[in-house]
Amino acid sequence: MPQMMPLNWLMLFSFFSILLIMFNVMNFYSSYNKMSTLTSLKKTITTLTWKW
Repeated sequence: MPQMMPLNWLMLFSFFSILLIMFNVMNFYSSYNKMSTLTSLKKTITTLTWKW
């Protein structure tokens, strides 16, 4: 039945798009927590004082 083919392609596209978005969001928030702790640790270790 070739009439049903676009629907299947659309479902596959939506499935993989949602999967990609979820993976990127989880990866961003996973690395965001590490970056924020690293930057806060780095700020406490080195503080720059500018002398003009």
